[in-house]
Parts: sequence; structure tokens; C-alpha cells
Amino acid sequence: MKKIKAAVVGYGNIGRYVLEALETAPDFEIAGVVRRSGAKDKPAELADYDVVDDISKIEKPDVAILAVPSRKTEEYAAKMMREGISTVDSFDIHTLIPETRSRLDKVARQTGKVAVISAGWDPGSDSVVRALMQAMSPKGVSYTNFGPGMSMGHTVAVKSIEGVRNALSMTIPLGTGIHRRMVYVELEPGRELAEVAAAIKSDPYFVHDETHVMQVESVDELKDMGHGVNLIRKGVSGKTQNQLFEFDMKINNPALTGQILVCSARAAVKQAPGCYTLIEIPVIDLLAGDRDSLVAHLV
Repeated sequence: MKKIKAAVVGYGNIGRYVLEALETAPDFEIAGVVRRSGAKDKPAELADYDVVDDISKIEKPDVAILAVPSRKTEEYAAKMMREGISTVDSFDIHTLIPETRSRLDKVARQTGKVAVISAGWDPGSDSVVRALMQAMSPKGVSYTNFGPGMSMGHTVAVKSIEGVRNALSMTIPLGTGIHRRMVYVELEPGRELAEVAAAIKSDPYFVHDETHVMQVESVDELKDMGHGVNLIRKGVSGKTQNQLFEFDMKINNPALTGQILVCSARAAVKQAPGCYTLIEIPVIDLLAGDRDSLVAHLV
């Protein structure tokens, strides 16, 4: 079996779990890990891998898995595709996905490569569940209730705000798809909480939700990587009313994101050039193994 050669770009919370998922995938080999500091202070778990500060310094992979902040993914994806490498990312600013997909689709078609975007668990695998629920009940209402738990994207967004030394953003579900954001921050000396809180609340990640910002002495004492989601759809199948579907999971946030990124990298090498979200990719393409065997087992 010819293995898919993948590079991990970024080695923070998500990158570490991407590496673990790749290590357990039978159809992948790891081309290397790209991190800002390169091989400097190389972690022990990366001893067996090439660790570089630029992807050009390793043998060209089939796909680069981008474990970088959402606001950097488009820049990285476009650059990688222009260098002849397909990409996968977990871009999670929901309202910006359509325009990001459109811009990256042009690059993908020009370069003959594939970009799979927003391939985490939400957006990502939850998007597939929502699409399936809507197919089962075309008329109706769906609610996505996150948490309670740590939001990786929201936390990274807060950390990028000037004056914030460390941060944690917790998502609290209020029901019917409405959420409260509880943001805990350590501030740089001399910074005012009111100024930082205003910047957080005006950020696209937070502007649509009730958000509370609190200053704490130690964010690390509050951290828990657990998260979850409850998806509900109530609607109509054909002409039959009162159909009710529910999907629920409790997860380690970065571990599931890493796993879905790896599954999406597998699917990426099977697609025609272009930019895709997970609802546009056949589910079977996410799975390792013989297609006929998968059909026999899962259908």
C-alpha cells in the first residue's frame, strides 16, 4: 500500500494530537513537523522526525495538515498549494467560511491542488451530522448547543489581543443554539481589564454571543480540554410532523480535531482540484481501508 505522506504544520495543542493520529493511521507516513523554532528545543516526542522551520526543508509531502490559528490558515493554505502541496485545516470562524472557501478554491484550481477547510469537529464532523439531519427532515429547525467546555479557537483569538498574557474561553450552552462565553484572562502589567474586555467583545469570535471577561491570577489552574456538543433537529419528513433527531458527544477537544484533520487529509488526496468543506466530501473517503470492505461492514 502506497502511504500518504503528510506534514504537520504547527505544533501547539492541535499539532500534537494530529501527530498522534498520524502515528496510529495505517495509511500515512509522517514527512516532518514544521514549527516556528524549527529543531531548536526539539521535544522528545519528535526525536524520530524531521523538525524544520519551513516546509521546503523536508521532502515534499502529499498533504500539509495546518495546525495553525484560524486567522493564519488561508495564508498558509494558499502558500502551500502554490508550492505544490494540498492542505487541510480546521478554520473555525463560521461566518467567514463561504468567502474563504471561494478564495482558496481559485488557488486550488490554478495550482491543481486540493484544500479541505474547516475540518474540525465544528465546523467539520458536526456539519456532516447537521446536513444528514436536514436530509432526514427537510423542513424544521436545528439547534447546535456547544459545551460546556474550552473553545480552542476562541481561546487563541483572546490570546492574540494586545495586553493578554494568557487566556481561556469557556463555552456555556444556554439552549436553542444560544451560548454564553466565559473568558478568563491574565493581563500584562499595566493593562486595564475594561480596555481588554472591550477588544474581546468586539472580536468576530465573540460579537454575536453574551460574553463575560474576568481577570484571574492563573489561567492554567482553570484549564480543561473537555468539550461537547448536542445537536437537535425537530421537523418534517415528507408530510409527517414531529420528527425529532438528537446527536450528543463529550470529547477531548484537540484530540478530536486532530483525528478529523487526519481523516480529512486522507480524503484530500482522493478529490479533484478545488476547495472543499466536509459536507462536500463523501464520508467513505475519510476512512482507511478497502472500499468494498467498508461498504460491506458499514452498510
